Amino acid sequence: MLSVIQLTKVYGNVNAPDSVHVLDNVSFEVEQNQFVCLLGASGCGKTTLLRIVAGLTEQDSGTVKVAGKEVHGPGQDRSMVFQNYGLLPWRTVLGNVEFGLEIRGAPRAERREICRTYIERVGLKGFENHYPHQISGGMQQRVALARAFSKSPKILLMDEPFAAVDMQTREKLQDELLQIWNAMRTTVLFVTHSVDEAVYLGDRVIVMGAKPGRIKADVLTELPRPRSDNDVKSSHRFEELRQIIRDAIRDDHAGTKS
Repeated sequence: MLSVIQLTKVYGNVNAPDSVHVLDNVSFEVEQNQFVCLLGASGCGKTTLLRIVAGLTEQDSGTVKVAGKEVHGPGQDRSMVFQNYGLLPWRTVLGNVEFGLEIRGAPRAERREICRTYIERVGLKGFENHYPHQISGGMQQRVALARAFSKSPKILLMDEPFAAVDMQTREKLQDELLQIWNAMRTTVLFVTHSVDEAVYLGDRVIVMGAKPGRIKADVLTELPRPRSDNDVKSSHRFEELRQIIRDAIRDDHAGTKS
């Protein structure tokens, strides 16, 4: 479903001493319906990579393909969920969720039916007529999730979507995301700083190293689905995966210091 081929991104003149090599020859593939987490420290290029896949940032070299077609800008086959929610403050919950389908020209009755379904799935039934400032941060992120899924994208791109909420809300949002994903099986590329979150959500965890951004490890989680928080997080495999990924991150830090 997604092919990232020898992707390189440099901010500034390549030969200038103050240039920043954000991504260096990054390549990987994501299968259809796979949930892949990108994990790494700040500055390793996770968000830049996601924005290139979304068509919001242009790479210096390399290729991105979605379902075999090269990416040359934003497209309806991809939907992105941002850390800051990206809601329109003058629109209600329903109005925000409808926005993408409205731009596509979907008939009003059709888009309302679709969007009300996803609003209910993320636990916001009864809040359709509330504005963003009238609901909590966790609820705003639920709106962003409903909006993204309502467009039935081939690939859902998520940039640390739960980083700004408290731990309890974060865990609830993780479970709600997995419930919707289990029903839809959309291909997901999910950026996070959290090892536990990456292992809990992902079929694979791609660990990125920094300066320049590159792939350090690509780990299959092989945890059963659907996932129950208590069952998965208390398993031997979960602890094993945490250690493997932490070792990859630690090795990168050690290499940077040397």
